[in-house]
Amino acid sequence: MHSLNIEIVIKKILVALLAVVVLLGIWQRDVLTYAFLQAKGQIGILMQVEDVEDVLASKTFPDSLKARIRLIEEIKKFGVDSLGLTPSDNYTTFYDQHGRPLIWLITASERYKVQPHQWHFPIVGTFPYKGYFDSTRAVAEEKTLIDNGLDTDIGEVSAWSTLGYLKDPILSSMLRRRDGSLANLILHELTHGTLFVKNNLELNENLASFVGDQGAIRFLRYKYGADSEQMRQYEYSKRYNDAYSQHMLRGAGRLDSLYKTFGPDPTPNARRDSLKARLITDIVSDTDTLLSGKRTLTNKNGWPDGKLPNNAYFISYLTYKSKQDTFRQEFEKKFGRDLKKYLNHLKGQYPSL
Repeated sequence: MHSLNIEIVIKKILVALLAVVVLLGIWQRDVLTYAFLQAKGQIGILMQVEDVEDVLASKTFPDSLKARIRLIEEIKKFGVDSLGLTPSDNYTTFYDQHGRPLIWLITASERYKVQPHQWHFPIVGTFPYKGYFDSTRAVAEEKTLIDNGLDTDIGEVSAWSTLGYLKDPILSSMLRRRDGSLANLILHELTHGTLFVKNNLELNENLASFVGDQGAIRFLRYKYGADSEQMRQYEYSKRYNDAYSQHMLRGAGRLDSLYKTFGPDPTPNARRDSLKARLITDIVSDTDTLLSGKRTLTNKNGWPDGKLPNNAYFISYLTYKSKQDTFRQEFEKKFGRDLKKYLNHLKGQYPSL
């Protein structure tokens, strides 16, 4: 009799748990569907990777590309040994994209506010962007956002981090990058696997951008020397990119100031849209003056004729570049430009996923 009662209790508990799972599935259907698609895309890539050792031993793989893979190994080792990044199995496998992009990233913002639309995910937290391995689904998501009155921006992604949960592969597109750009990219992604704060993507991406940039300079100096051609190329690119980022951050501030004059009513109208378009046009035009006009917005981003960026375009600069001065000042004044000490301090200050 006592045993029968226990069985009844266990069955009731199991039924209750099943009901909770079903209700969660209904409540979080979109999240679960998205998670399934992301897992499917990630697994599809991981099933087609090759071990780096096999690629390097291959007689058909070009020697020039083998040299780029060995360079990635050097960058990773430098990041762990000299910068204090967390060791991992990342970049021990290789994935050939065959010239195809892998992930499309969507950002969105309100029509009259430079403020990121947020996506909420269990465990990992809140993000101001959403990625898709399937371009069709990315375009469908973007259309839904546009139909809801949001500004959107969609673009391809050159790399991503699984925060150490999986082995992130070397992507074939990485091998086409210049040395400084490649070092920046690898160190940026390894920083995510070292420190990633839940619900604070602006801090995460700004920190990874800062470490990637500072780490790339240190790696190039270590490998090639301070006066090398690799360093010269990277420093020129950095000067332009820094100037461009600061220009876009100032542009975001100018747009916010304009939108505040519209008042609290978010209703779209032709006058507001005209003022918005005029200001964005001015911001775009002013990029011609960066570094004596040697490069422009058009040849940097390839905007189609007659199309202007919208609020969502500026979100990425807030996410990735808005805290660079804050990090730089703390790094220089409190830690004497010792990046390893600075990273150790940040790891102790913030809880990481």
